[in-house]
Amino acid sequence: MQRRAVTAVLAATVLLVTAGCSSDDDGEDAGGGTSASPSGTGRGASPSGRETEDAPPAKGSVRVVRTVTEDLDSPWGLAPLPEGGLLVSSRDEGTITLVDEKTGKKTELGEVPGVSPAGEGGLLGIAVSPEYASDHMVYAYFTSESDNRVVRMLYDPEKPAGEQLGAPDTILRGIPKGTNHNGGRLAFGPDKMLYATTGERYEGELAQDKKSLGGKILRMTPEGEPAPGNPFDDSLVYSYGHRNVQGLAWDDEQRLFASEFGQDTWDELNHIEPGGNYGWPDVEGKEGKEGYVDPVAQWRVADASPSGIAFAEGSVWMAGLRGERLWRIPLKGTEAAADPQAFLTGKYGRLRTVVPAGGNKLWLVTSETDGRGSAESGDDRILELEVK
Repeated sequence: MQRRAVTAVLAATVLLVTAGCSSDDDGEDAGGGTSASPSGTGRGASPSGRETEDAPPAKGSVRVVRTVTEDLDSPWGLAPLPEGGLLVSSRDEGTITLVDEKTGKKTELGEVPGVSPAGEGGLLGIAVSPEYASDHMVYAYFTSESDNRVVRMLYDPEKPAGEQLGAPDTILRGIPKGTNHNGGRLAFGPDKMLYATTGERYEGELAQDKKSLGGKILRMTPEGEPAPGNPFDDSLVYSYGHRNVQGLAWDDEQRLFASEFGQDTWDELNHIEPGGNYGWPDVEGKEGKEGYVDPVAQWRVADASPSGIAFAEGSVWMAGLRGERLWRIPLKGTEAAADPQAFLTGKYGRLRTVVPAGGNKLWLVTSETDGRGSAESGDDRILELEVK
């Protein structure tokens, strides 16, 4: 189903608009302008020896293959199971639902105890253990009454529907919570370590405080301990200076990229370096300041408000909430190989999560029932996309 409210027509290139922007007060995130900009130089530039990598074509394409399922309630995270099936977290209901990706059938697995939804908080990211075949563990990031935390639960599909999730085992607590800027993306990396994104709950100084868990990308063992090789001794902190990171993805060379909400001016796609300082609240967007990592690409906040990202076909694909579009950022090494390109503008409303579905396919989750969208019949939904 396509949305009638949007009349914007995609141009062949993205225009840079330099008009001023208003500050955000909705958390996902207000502002103006309609631009995208590739990265220049900075610490985010390609490492030497990688500049010969082949870049994907400057222009790509997106085809909606089908609607997998409809009528989801405030979906946030999506995690494919190795044996088939898609786990979907509901931010506001605090439940995890199993979706059969072939038939669209939905089965509620159970409610996660301790979730306290409010504003942008609730049951957020989910991830499946890299050892799932033997441990059947599902990980979740959620907002409780006192903090944001990471838990893991045993998933037993042999139990009755509604009782298939075991009691949550908290592996990390004490992440600062707020009405907005709770971060929440959770993903296992190629190194089998668990990565979590956190927000600074509108307290910018937390992002620069390496002792705080707020405004960071965290890297931990599956048990919640600081991962071996982390840049700071006995610390979960992998990178800092973040406002509210919402997406994580690795390319074919195991390089990490992350999407991040800006405030008044620039949303960002960043290449994440261990120990890197991404500037917030001192820097927003590309400023070329020594000691800070410049983004790979940036957008006016009205055009993005980025959420989940995925890597496929040589590009990062980034879901936009306020921007209501899917961005393609072709990469050459750790730099943008061409201007970002927008797809699906306004057709499905706010876009929350995008996940690789194998080969040139993606799963895309809409976000119209989160209290900020204009939900229509069938919202929210999972779409299967074919991209190149």
